[in-house]
Amino acid sequence: MPDATVLYEERGAVALVTLNRPDALNSFTRQMHRDLWTALDRAEANPLVRALVITGAGRGFCAGADLAEFDFAPGPDLVQRADPGPVIEQAFNPTARRLQGLRMPTIAAVNGVAAGAGASLAMCCDIAIAAPAASFIQAFSKIGLVPDAGGSWLLVERLGLARAMALAMTGDKLPAAQAKEWGMIWEVSDDCLGASLAMASKLAAMPTQALVATRALLRDASTRTLSQQLDVERDTQSALGKTHDYIEGVMAFREKRPAQFKGE
Repeated sequence: MPDATVLYEERGAVALVTLNRPDALNSFTRQMHRDLWTALDRAEANPLVRALVITGAGRGFCAGADLAEFDFAPGPDLVQRADPGPVIEQAFNPTARRLQGLRMPTIAAVNGVAAGAGASLAMCCDIAIAAPAASFIQAFSKIGLVPDAGGSWLLVERLGLARAMALAMTGDKLPAAQAKEWGMIWEVSDDCLGASLAMASKLAAMPTQALVATRALLRDASTRTLSQQLDVERDTQSALGKTHDYIEGVMAFREKRPAQFKGE
């Protein structure tokens, strides 16, 4: 439906999810979060879908939370009504966790500005490809808040403490080219959606379980010692050794033919 806040379509083995509030730079309402979860459910329910791309309609990727949903009407309970905590707990945190826990690789096609939680959304995806005019803005400090939706963790992981600290405190715009140079995103492309769909198609033809396990290993590596990580690598390899795609990959290598992975 063209008036839906999130659009969903399948292109072969790739699901394309489009945030669809272009007049509001695709800023999130509670309904939009629910619609996004429904789209993610549809992708996960189809075993033929093995990669997912998220992009934004219009000139923006996502401007974070729609502040129009916050109740700032004058009154004695203003502080309670304007509290951002509940919407973070009930909407943004579940969205971040869903993206990090999908059974398939995710790619953000950042077609325009990604501000506040919109930047966090892009970083929650496994890979981000941005348009040349796209930018990333940590807008929180300008309204007296802190990075959320995983932003305070993801910024440090991607950029290091010094750069993360300055971006979060100043709220300065980070252009796409510099975001690539600093390691926030993978690539800048004139056709970021086309490049993202091509990347998704490439990943969709690969051993899906191994890609998702790689995500988990890399994401959590900083929480473990090297010795602990060695044990987790061993256990993960052992689990993947029982999959179709492992057997197929080795047999294809030995037989000098292209592997036919099934994501199983």
